[in-house]
Amino acid sequence: MDWIRYDAALFDLDGVLTPTALVHMAAWAETFDAFLAGRGQPAYTEQDYYDHVDGRPRYEGVATFLASRGIELPYGDPSDPPEADTVCGIGNRKNVAVNEVLDRDGVDPYPGSLRLLDHLGDAGIRMAVVSSSANAPHVLKVSGIADRFEVVVDGAVAARDGLPGKPEPDTFLAAADRLGVAADRAVVLEDATSGVRAGKAGGFGLVVGVDRGAGPQALSAAGADVVVADLAELLP
Repeated sequence: MDWIRYDAALFDLDGVLTPTALVHMAAWAETFDAFLAGRGQPAYTEQDYYDHVDGRPRYEGVATFLASRGIELPYGDPSDPPEADTVCGIGNRKNVAVNEVLDRDGVDPYPGSLRLLDHLGDAGIRMAVVSSSANAPHVLKVSGIADRFEVVVDGAVAARDGLPGKPEPDTFLAAADRLGVAADRAVVLEDATSGVRAGKAGGFGLVVGVDRGAGPQALSAAGADVVVADLAELLP
């Protein structure tokens, strides 16, 4: 990897820098299984996560999954309580489960990701986090890496600024703009096919797919220029 060709690295968070994707996967399974149990529906599966939820903004993930099962619910409002059977209520229910785990157990970054962050920091490569999750600042804080990033564009920022979520490229483009870096001089690092599609659509200099379960073929088909199993593979 010739990092001298690039000025910035734009990282997804969950599954790229930290193993919080596993926390999210468990929280989604708990939330959806309880919801589906009384509706005569088959159980939620890991493949459902990758096909309908992974990398998407929370409420969009709920709506996409429910649509895949032919279930119609009112969208509701982000202020809906977690008990509400609305798209937003289910999304909020899942968010409660995630935060309980993070507060109780914390989360450590992937060792290979830390090594790459150290290298890029030493090389003067500017860095941002681009996450669909509104929990990104919380995760960055509990994992001890918040001070590594000049810019964080998360789900809350996207909602505030009216930015469409992944697979649209807008959140990545906003991060590059806030760093003052042209898209073709920035690298996108993503573990979700929706995020890889966003990087490809944004015309970024390189799109790296990080295979934490989506599969190298799926990441390549979505537009990844390079697929790795660990960010340490991107060290010179």
